[in-house]
Amino acid sequence: MKSALITGITGQDGSYLCELLLSKGYEVHGVVRRSSSFNTGRIDHLYSDPHEHKNRLVLHYGDLNDSSVLRRIIETSCPEEIYNLGAQSHVKVSFELPEYTADADALGTLRLLEAVRDHVQHTGRKVRFYQAGSSEMFGAAKPPQSEATPFYPRSPYAVAKVAAHWWAINYREAYDLFVTNGILFNHESPRRGETFVTRKITRALTRIKLGLQEKLFLGNLDAKRDWGFAGDYVEAMWMMLQHSEPGDFVVATNESYSVREFLNEAGNCLDLDWQKHVEIDPKYFRPTEVDYLLGDATKARNAFGWKPRTSFKQLVAMMVTSDLRMAQDEKMLASEREQVTV
Repeated sequence: MKSALITGITGQDGSYLCELLLSKGYEVHGVVRRSSSFNTGRIDHLYSDPHEHKNRLVLHYGDLNDSSVLRRIIETSCPEEIYNLGAQSHVKVSFELPEYTADADALGTLRLLEAVRDHVQHTGRKVRFYQAGSSEMFGAAKPPQSEATPFYPRSPYAVAKVAAHWWAINYREAYDLFVTNGILFNHESPRRGETFVTRKITRALTRIKLGLQEKLFLGNLDAKRDWGFAGDYVEAMWMMLQHSEPGDFVVATNESYSVREFLNEAGNCLDLDWQKHVEIDPKYFRPTEVDYLLGDATKARNAFGWKPRTSFKQLVAMMVTSDLRMAQDEKMLASEREQVTV
């Protein structure tokens, strides 16, 4: 049985990757941050009480800012594969928390790489390491963006991810470690956090459709992104670590749509005129914008045959369907509470 360690396992990508690895027979270890409230909602359907029966999903308390704990988790789990998905990943928030973002996303990667290097040196084990990069690293670079495109980061988040990317390359070259960078363009799903623009849109429009809210406030509607389905993208992560050689790979759909076009598609799914409900709020604009991201995933397709299975229209419909179901449940509960009150 293969063993894998995932940082950021409670996030969107971590939950989909965990499902994939469990389906392939892995024992999966996940790093979770301690919280006074439960933060494992995305993986609760995968986790059972280990006292009841042996489970192939094991969770460890830890944080990317604590190198001693990271070393202990690696020693305990002895993974063949490590997927570093943990990060402060909200671009707008990174302008408000630049130091924290740098510590978690850049230095956190360095701490984990150091822990892996030490583990490999004193055990002689072979460990494959995946570093989660981001299309935001390209920033203002002219599209389409590929592995050969120079980085031009436009946010503290992107700068931190660029640093992590180059540390990964340095450790690969300096210590002969199997370290691969995945440069993933925007990937969404019903599990996307509600503060990210795509989920913010589908959540709000479904509530508006059912009369649960009136307005949706957004920023730049003309920003263009290469949007794919997170479930497809985690498969690319796994394929990278099964590949014969480590490297750097862009993962994208090779198509780009604006926020306005996302709104149009979501509105069409609901037969809703979103323009009657959306207002622009300047506070949602970034100090430095990224206008146009379009990925060229030719290298990944040629190297290990990955390509997206979910189209833009299918992705939007999937998210709208999920959030509409949630809004219907919300409305039903509100109606029941009102009847009880009456």
